Amino acid sequence: MPFGLFVLLNLGGALLFGPLLKGSAKNTVIFVLLLLILLIADGAIGYGLYRSAIARQMILKGIALINEGNLTHKVDESGMYGDELILARAVNSIGESVRTAVETSMKDERLKADLITNVSHDIKTPLTSIINYVGLIKRENIHDAKVREYIEVLDAKSQRLKQLTDDLVEASKISSGNIVLQWEKINLVELLNQTIGEFSEKFEEKALYLVFHAPKSVVYIEADSRRIWRVIENLFNNIFKYALSGTRVYVDLGFLEKENGFKQVMLSVKNISAQPLKVNPEELTERFIRGDESRTTEGSGLGLSIAKNLTEAMKGKFEIVMDGDLFKVNLIFPMLDEA
Repeated sequence: MPFGLFVLLNLGGALLFGPLLKGSAKNTVIFVLLLLILLIADGAIGYGLYRSAIARQMILKGIALINEGNLTHKVDESGMYGDELILARAVNSIGESVRTAVETSMKDERLKADLITNVSHDIKTPLTSIINYVGLIKRENIHDAKVREYIEVLDAKSQRLKQLTDDLVEASKISSGNIVLQWEKINLVELLNQTIGEFSEKFEEKALYLVFHAPKSVVYIEADSRRIWRVIENLFNNIFKYALSGTRVYVDLGFLEKENGFKQVMLSVKNISAQPLKVNPEELTERFIRGDESRTTEGSGLGLSIAKNLTEAMKGKFEIVMDGDLFKVNLIFPMLDEA
């Protein structure tokens, strides 16, 4: 029953029975005592309801803070009783359980990242020697065609292993948050032209015809030069591995409308996939997920994941759009002025 209605009923009862008790001093005393008892009861009930309302507000506030990520918050249980106390203890227990789970997960992630980094570095040391010695052997005048073929295979496989270890190190740095960016003013048109030039021979191997559309003026963004190159390189490698031979690859650089007062640049890369796209776009940016379920192509399943995480680390947006066999990646960055 609402407290205000309860008070009104008590006062109404007192006014109703009050005239019946009049007529003598004794009846007056009884009436006054009855009125005092009702007021004390109303006060006690009102205080209890007030404390209950405060307790509910504290519990709701605690739930909101835990939901926002403040897992160390504790609801003050002092002065609570009944259902409010049970609920407050349950909220505190849930918060503690989530905090413990998050700490354990973060610790496991750090240990896994450290393990990957250490193993990758241990592999890179002998691998660098292998690559260097293969390079020296390739300079020798070897007449045996079979031996030259073996050397080419050894060179290709060692380079692939080097790329894999680099991917593992990069992925572990991103997952552990141990990545330092060197911010620079980057001319995106110039960077794309350089990348297209470096991949021209690889695309010709698969008869991929690249169509590049970009503004005639320079387009500047703020990014880490090595990391933005890695993003574009991963996207082009993905095209080389999975695009259908004999098709066109479109690379479009354009502008978007201003968002929060800043003009944006969008880089769009699209191609026709050689394999059916049977996965969701979100799954392709998870680590070790590949669009080629048969695994007939070489790859680690880290390329798009690294590209997405590096893009977001450089204040950009990364999105994948799939329509049938059409595979498209959009990168969006805030644009810098030419000055």
